[in-house]
Parts: sequence; structure tokens; C-alpha cells
Amino acid sequence: MRKPVARIFLLATALTFATSGAALAQKGKPAAGPKGRGGQQQSVELDDAPAPKKGAAKPGKKPAADDGQAAMAGQMTEQAAQAKRLFDGEKWEDAALALDHVRKGETGDDEGNKQLAQFHLAIALYRLKYYQAAYAIFSEIADKPNHLKFNDTLLWLSKLATDLPEPADIVERVGKYNNDQIAKFNNPNQRDLFWQLNYLLGRYKYRNRQYDDALALFGKVDRKSKYFVQGEFFSGISNVQLRKSVPAVKSFQDIVTAIDDGLEGVEDESRLRDLAYLSMARTYYSASVRLDENNAPTIDEQKLSAAVKYWNKVDTASEYWLDALFEESWAYFMAGDYSHALGNIHTIQAPYFPNSYYPEAEILRAVIYFANCQYDDATTIVAQFQKKYQPIYDDMSKVLARFKGDNQEEPFFKFLKQVRDDQAKGTTTANLKSDIKPIVELALSDRQLLRNLEYVKVLDDEAGRFKKAKASFQESTLGSDVKDALQLARDLAVRNAGQLARDRYQRNVDELNENLRNGAKILIDITAAQRNQLDAAMAGAQVTASESKANLVKPDEEHVLWPFNGEYWRDELGFYRQSITSKCGR
Repeated sequence: MRKPVARIFLLATALTFATSGAALAQKGKPAAGPKGRGGQQQSVELDDAPAPKKGAAKPGKKPAADDGQAAMAGQMTEQAAQAKRLFDGEKWEDAALALDHVRKGETGDDEGNKQLAQFHLAIALYRLKYYQAAYAIFSEIADKPNHLKFNDTLLWLSKLATDLPEPADIVERVGKYNNDQIAKFNNPNQRDLFWQLNYLLGRYKYRNRQYDDALALFGKVDRKSKYFVQGEFFSGISNVQLRKSVPAVKSFQDIVTAIDDGLEGVEDESRLRDLAYLSMARTYYSASVRLDENNAPTIDEQKLSAAVKYWNKVDTASEYWLDALFEESWAYFMAGDYSHALGNIHTIQAPYFPNSYYPEAEILRAVIYFANCQYDDATTIVAQFQKKYQPIYDDMSKVLARFKGDNQEEPFFKFLKQVRDDQAKGTTTANLKSDIKPIVELALSDRQLLRNLEYVKVLDDEAGRFKKAKASFQESTLGSDVKDALQLARDLAVRNAGQLARDRYQRNVDELNENLRNGAKILIDITAAQRNQLDAAMAGAQVTASESKANLVKPDEEHVLWPFNGEYWRDELGFYRQSITSKCGR
């Protein structure tokens, strides 16, 4: 197999294709490399359990330090007993107000009864559907291993994980617990909860780069669990991070098998199946290309072929199909199969996909023409690329400049909202030029960003419910705490969403700038080649006339040759091939 010509600035892009974990589990871009668009648990409410801490922090505030001493719950005061009767009678609002007095020490109860009141208050708020306010209190308890209700809180964290979006970061609180505490739920009545908690703790371990621990936890999530598919995705990614491609691919294959076997509880099966195929392709591709001691690429043909096989399994109707075609074009390039690579790029540029955005595809085209010594054509491709994308880069940079400096997270969040609203309603409040509007919409549309927007909406909905509560509840000290917890969570969610959106936008600008720089480098190489000043390694890697015969497209027993006449047909998409001949003198 030939070593394709390309500067290290392009090879480095290709080689780190699947090394970022989250990239495999999200729509679009691998973190580096060929750029794509680069249940409710049982309602068992366990009663008293072990140990404490003194001092109750406000919901959403940093708790006091645990003094390590286990509290004892003695005789309740009459006020505490009445609060518990209200709680047992499911009079949630009255119970919450009464329990709040107990947990704050206003009734003279001992530390143990204050902790029990705190736990029951969180449950009452949960029953009132003040999920964030309940989570704030459960979070305080999860910070205190000696709290009487520390173990029981784990059940409620699992419930909240189904009621609050992922950006609420319940995974972080589940991370306060260990395997033994989760193992207590490993019984016939709570098996679903046991599987869910192993998944959540596995996510915590994964986040903290404890990949072996994460794999052990994901391995405890049974195929019957609705968290099985998610667990297998993160198992695959964990193995990618550990550079174990074989078990990584097995995890992704298990996802496809589970979906094909009709696993219940899996939403959007087709998307997840295609994402598993895409992940397998990326894993094989990463494993197929290595740099030797001279920074020259060495190719494992078997793994590269496997990558192509799985890219081809992505359904043509999938949101990932164009990503698969583009990424596959890099594999064909590395294999020296330029006719397939150029054919895929030709499909991506079809008018059926007016908002597709693959600027790197033009760079790849230019490199292929350079490899075949078609310098005039390569120069034209780069010139056209620069003419099209330099103004786009400039306009995108100007938008980003609006948010320069500190404390711009909230303004960028508002910009994100405007972009999303404009996209849904067809308005223009975000003041984006027509040439960058679809690109910005694409950059700000990944699922992680949408989950952050969903979280802010959930908090706003909860604030709306609070405003409909009785005036006596709203005006109480507990009402003030609930309101503070909501506002604190919303402020943080807005900042996080704004920062994430700005990072996404910045990444798109940086990647386009990188492609513009790569285009300029190709022009430098073309000038050097025309002056016979290429270094020996690059000159030796160019395609000879005899080698270029492999890139001539010919009909065979299974294929008929239909020359392209400028008109695209849907049934031809994905089947284009482009002949290219070498003009190199060797």
C-alpha cells in the first residue's frame, strides 16, 4: 500500500480521530481528525439509617463541614411530631413548612431529628414537584456521609436523575457513594434501581478518567435495563481512551445487537444504531493509522477496511450519513483510493444538502490533486476555498468579537437562545449574515447544548409552579429558600450553557482558521514542487503514472458507468467515483 502524500498537519488530524470520549457519543464532530459536522423508581421511602453532621445549610448553599460524629434521634418535640404527621398524611405543603422549622432548629429538637426533618422536607418538596429545591437539600445530605439519611438519599438521587436533565449534574452527587452502598439495592425488588445507580456511578468514574472503574460499573448494567445502551456507549468510549480497540468495538456491537433484539426502553433506535456504527468505524480508523519513528504513516489494511465497512452501514436517511461519507473519504485517502474519496466529497456537495458544512473536504481534494501533481487544479481548488471561506471566517469572528472579555456567558446564552428561536420561527433577531447563519445554527445545535437549554426551561417551569403556590408558602422562609435555590441553579445553568455555546462557536472558528492555514500551506508546497524543491519524503510519496491506474473508474460485472453531466440524482448519492490520473514525472 502506498503512503499517501500529506503534510503532518493533515496526518495529525487524521491520527487522533477517535481519542476524545464524548465525541463518540454525540452527534457530529470527532474531537480531532477528519472533522464531521467534524424511569421512575419504586416509591419505597426508606426510614431511619445511619449518621449526621451539625448545622443545616440553605438549599443551594455550601454545607457546613461534617464533624464525623453520628447523630442520635431522640424524643421528638410536639412540633416535630406534628410535622411528621402532616408528612405521613401527604399534606406536602403544610408538612414542608413545619419540617423546615424543625430542620433549622427552631423547635428545639436534637440533631438527629433535625436531620430526619431535613430528609423528609426534601421528599415533600419533591412531591410538590419542586425538583431543583429538593435536589439542593438532597445534595447537602449527600455531602455528609454521617447523616442519618445519607444512604436513603441515594434512592432519591436516582429519582431526580429521571426528572432533571443531565446538566443538573446528579452524577456528581451519586459519585459521593461507593460500590457497597449501591450493592444494597441489588435485590429482586430494586434491580432496576441497582442498574441505574451503577450506570450513574460509572459516569462519575468516567468523568474523572477512572476508566477501569467505570468499565466495571457499566458491566453491572444488565441487558434488561433501559440504561444498558448508554452504559455500552460509555464502555466503548472508556476502552477507546484506554486504547483497547477490540473491547471498544464489542461494546458498540452489543448496542446494535440489543437494539436488533428489541430491547425495551430504547428511544430513537435508528439513530443509536447508526451512532454505534459510526463509533465502530472511528475506532477501527484510529487503530489503523500509526506514525512510525520518522512520522510517516503506517496503515493496517484490515482495520482500515473494517472502518470503511461500518461507515457504509450508516443509513442513508441518518443524520450521521454525511459525517460517515466525509470521514470515510479520509480512510480512502489513507488507502490511496482517491476515486472513492473524491466521489464521497462529490456527494457531500450535492444540492440536496444546502446547509452541509464540510470545509475540510476542499482541503482534502486539494491534497489529492497535489499528490497526483495536478498543481493547477490544486491551486484552483485552494483559491476557490479561500474565496468562499475567508469572508465566512471574518464574519464569524466579528460575531464572536461581540462577546469579548469576561462575564460574557449570560450574553452568549441570550445569543444562543436568539439563534435557536430564529431557527424555529424564521426570524432574524440574532443579526446573522446569510452566509454564516446556517453554519452558526449548526455549531449551536448539538445535543449537549440542547440539554443545557432544556435544563434552564425546566428551572423556569419550576419557578412558574412556585409562583402559583399559596402566598403563605411563597412568603415563608422556606419559600425564600426554594426561590433562592431555583435562582442560584438557573444562574449557574445559564452561565454553563453560555460558556459551552461560546466554546462550541470558538471551536468552529478555530477549525475554519486551521483549514485556511492548511490551504495556504498547500500553495507553498505547490510552489516548491513546481520549482523541484520538494523534500525527498514528499516527492517520493507522490503518485506515479502506473500507480494512478488504480484510480481510473471502470465498469465491471456489478457496476455500470454513468458519466456525471452536472445533474445530481438521489439514487446516485453515495455511489459517485471520480477518475484521477497522475501527472507526476516519475
